[in-house]
Amino acid sequence: MNQKSNKPNTMLFRPAWKIERELRLSTIPLDRRTHESNWYTSDTVFPTGDDLVALFWHSSVPGSGAPEIPYLEMVQAMGNKGYNVSKAEILLHEGLAMAESCRIAHGGKPSPDLRALTAELLHEIHYAPRDLSHPYWRYEHPQEWNEVREAMPAATVSETGRPSLPGDLEARIHAGWLGQLAGGAFGTAIEGYHSEQLHKVYGRIDEYITEPETTNDDVVYELAFLDALEKHGRNLTSRDIALEWIRQIPFGWSAEWIALHNLADGIFPPESGSWHNPYSNWIGAQMRGMVCGLVSPGWPMEAARLAYLDGVVSHAENGVYGEIYAAVLTSLAFNLSNPRTLIINAAEFIPAKSEYAAVLTKCFETVRSCAEPEAAWQELDIYFERYNWIHAYPNIAAVITALWFGNCDMTESFRILAHAGLDVDCNAGLVGTVLGIINGISDKWGKPLNDKLETYLAGKEHLSIQALANTTARLATL
Repeated sequence: MNQKSNKPNTMLFRPAWKIERELRLSTIPLDRRTHESNWYTSDTVFPTGDDLVALFWHSSVPGSGAPEIPYLEMVQAMGNKGYNVSKAEILLHEGLAMAESCRIAHGGKPSPDLRALTAELLHEIHYAPRDLSHPYWRYEHPQEWNEVREAMPAATVSETGRPSLPGDLEARIHAGWLGQLAGGAFGTAIEGYHSEQLHKVYGRIDEYITEPETTNDDVVYELAFLDALEKHGRNLTSRDIALEWIRQIPFGWSAEWIALHNLADGIFPPESGSWHNPYSNWIGAQMRGMVCGLVSPGWPMEAARLAYLDGVVSHAENGVYGEIYAAVLTSLAFNLSNPRTLIINAAEFIPAKSEYAAVLTKCFETVRSCAEPEAAWQELDIYFERYNWIHAYPNIAAVITALWFGNCDMTESFRILAHAGLDVDCNAGLVGTVLGIINGISDKWGKPLNDKLETYLAGKEHLSIQALANTTARLATL
């Protein structure tokens, strides 16, 4: 590569986070009332080679059609984790221009120069040096479970053993699953966009945009977890969960995509979640923590432990803490009916000196200081502007806003999440699980699902939600 190419025009140069932010702010949503989704079937083969390179320079979210650029997101994610990505950002700018030329001149097929640049970009991403001036390094991020547990404020409270199970366990678990799947179906059609643009297309969003579909990339990891728990009981390990991923899950996105490749190469947890994984602090673990809470009703430390075992398969540090928080929220929902109390108590299970704990504190301060969810979200949206719409931090901020201001009402809570934009299906899945456990679920949200869960897992393309709830309730008794 010539020397001139390494000197970007400073007037035009923008950091990765700003490119991603501007893309999201300016994109008009694809109207799902007139366009079908593009979710995969169980026999879909994920792209490789040139097709993968082309996809990662320009792709769209299957459910909503929102644009995304995975190579851009990798650079952004590494910057968020406190690494100096200046060299990667130079290559990124060249790659974006080159990829656009390839789309015009070669129908999207990458040129030899783009392939070479992509390899250089990935090298700079994977071997970016730490920026020790970055705030990320001010925090502590324990790795091993014993260290994580000891760093939790809740660790100072003596445990009394396993709590008794509620008499209506199966019904509440069923309502939790319905809430999760309703939230996922609600959000899949609109994820990846900014709230301002969503409002232009849809106006107020407090119902399904289209006939609900339950196919997405969220629940498949929970199903694999349940199978691992079925086989190994509560003595299961992260390796056991990882092997179920290998057996069942054909592909994934972001952190899960990298983890699946690591696993296939024999790199097992916890390294599978951290090795060359820019996305290790993204939402992928947080979006699936609910299952750990469903099988540990009213038993938050156990929910946290299971979430840790599951989380390190594909994530590390704050990404794992995100799954712990989601799991504990779900577990405590069996005992606590006030969402405001719930979100605050669940924070006691997050390492106190971690960045994730600091994020929760910021969220709590913001919602307490604002009278309306719109004002709170306006502040939080700007505060987290450097983070991708799939990162754990802005999404847990949306969850907290919805649970704080939603009056324990699923419709109002989902409306708040739609207003926030971001990874709406994951956020509504968590909020829906929590509120389903607390209050049950109305016909408005539960009935259109028709007791059907559809996935892209071979042999699990069509499942009964009731049967899934029955299995989960049985495993909760282990």
